[in-house]
Amino acid sequence: MSLTSTAAHLVTLAEGAEMGGNHESLNPVLVGGGALFALLLLLWITTRFNRDR
Repeated sequence: MSLTSTAAHLVTLAEGAEMGGNHESLNPVLVGGGALFALLLLLWITTRFNRDR
């Protein structure tokens, strides 16, 4: 892919995002809660491996 074709694709994506861009089946609370859960799980795993501090 060349730089000009990549830029053209990005412009097309940006123009389409002006109409909202949210999928009807995505619930922001559920997505945010899932992300929070995943980050807290990663934090818990990290602290289990770092017991020497």
